[in-house]
Amino acid sequence: MTERKEKRAACSVSIRHSIRTKLVLITITMVFMVILGGVVTNLLFMEKYYTSQKADVLKHAMELLEEQDFSYLQEKADQEDSTEGKKEDEIPESLKQYCEANNLLFLVMDADQTVVLSNQKEREAGKISGRLFGYNVGLDKAKPEILEQTDNYTLQKNSDFFNKEIYMEIWGQLKSKYSFIVRTPVASIKESARLANSFFLIVGIVMAIFWGVMAWFAVRRFTRPIQELTQLSERMSNLDFEAKYESGGKDEIGVLGHNFNRMSEELEKVISELKSANLQLQKDIQKKEEVDEMRKEFLSNVSHELKTPIALIQGYAEGLIDNVNDDPESRTFYAEVIADEARKMNEMVKKLLSLNRLEFSSEPVEMECFDLTALICGVLQSSGLLIEQKGVKVNLHQTEPLYVWGDEFSVEEVVTNYISNALHHIEGEKILDIRCRVENGIVRTSVFNTGKQIPEEDLDKIWIKFYKVDKARTREYGGSGIGLSIVKAVMESMQQQCGVKNYTNGVEFWFTLEHRERPVSE
Repeated sequence: MTERKEKRAACSVSIRHSIRTKLVLITITMVFMVILGGVVTNLLFMEKYYTSQKADVLKHAMELLEEQDFSYLQEKADQEDSTEGKKEDEIPESLKQYCEANNLLFLVMDADQTVVLSNQKEREAGKISGRLFGYNVGLDKAKPEILEQTDNYTLQKNSDFFNKEIYMEIWGQLKSKYSFIVRTPVASIKESARLANSFFLIVGIVMAIFWGVMAWFAVRRFTRPIQELTQLSERMSNLDFEAKYESGGKDEIGVLGHNFNRMSEELEKVISELKSANLQLQKDIQKKEEVDEMRKEFLSNVSHELKTPIALIQGYAEGLIDNVNDDPESRTFYAEVIADEARKMNEMVKKLLSLNRLEFSSEPVEMECFDLTALICGVLQSSGLLIEQKGVKVNLHQTEPLYVWGDEFSVEEVVTNYISNALHHIEGEKILDIRCRVENGIVRTSVFNTGKQIPEEDLDKIWIKFYKVDKARTREYGGSGIGLSIVKAVMESMQQQCGVKNYTNGVEFWFTLEHRERPVSE
């Protein structure tokens, strides 16, 4: 009991530190590590990445400006002598859409510091043109952060004096000798990076929760076979082999479960064989005890049955020796009693030998096909003298040949016992009625005699060896209480049935045999 409790305690400890919990925690930790790595990466590199992307955008805007014909725009502006040439509707559509999509401000001016093209209002354009002029002549006092510089352009970050914002800008001279500047607020880059980090963090937390739940169910599904194997091993440790691994699968766990089932089956088979051997041993012991009891009972019954005839034989024999009666008639009577008792003893011994052969012989019963009608007629003919002496009226309702399967010698012994019992107990009208009825391939043969009924409490006991309903009358006609035991043994050896039934005017004994159609040879 203590060992079993320790095993269960060990099992409970393993459950508290289950693989499922470990795997879920590992999964959640990995998700959070990925999120943390993404946030750190954004903080360290996202702004630089955005800056690099915006630098490419500014360079592409410069390339678009290179494609424009500013001389035509300048001539048109001179002819109109106004600023209409710098209106937004004069900006080429491709350049306009690109600048709007990327939040770019640009300005192009000639050598006279005249604004040729800009997407700014006049006041803002004047400020930007002044800044561009300062860049060109080196008068700007700001200290920009130079990102890239060539002979044609400079890419830099710089603060605006007027609105206090930081811009990323590219300025220089186009191939057409026009000066240009393209700028975009750097604040938008930082704001985008900040928003991206916030969004990524929120999404990351949500995804961590989501993947944590998904991992729980996935790991639960994954660890269910392992838990099943754990429970299976625990039940096997308690010698319960009915449980089987049912989750299946062709992976390592499935193979392990299959091996568990095989081991369980083998152990169950071995234990079953041990139990069978133990049961057989118990049966053998019980059978031996029953045989001993039967032997004692047999010896007691035989001794009891032989005691009376032996005493009679001894008494009458001593009478003859002592010449109790000298007349010849008395000596003849004494001799007849001795002979009669010897005959009864011989008959009883024969029946005992026959019963012993039926109960303990391992030889198979020799089944054959024979005519039951002829057999019954032969038994009646052998009993003809007794029938005539008792004045019995015999009614044999079966006259046609009736073929059955069975051991003819044993069946003849059954019929002889039935008819002999009937003749010894017949009373009243003294009618002996014999019938054979065929039904569903079975022949039921009954022997009825008028007379007293058998007490109901004795109906099941008359088949027991040496059991006698009326000991006085049984002794009177020489019965030993073995005949019906022989009938019972014969029927059981042929796997057939026998029985007895009371009627108001007598008793009927019956037995069954398998019916057989007339042999082909006949």
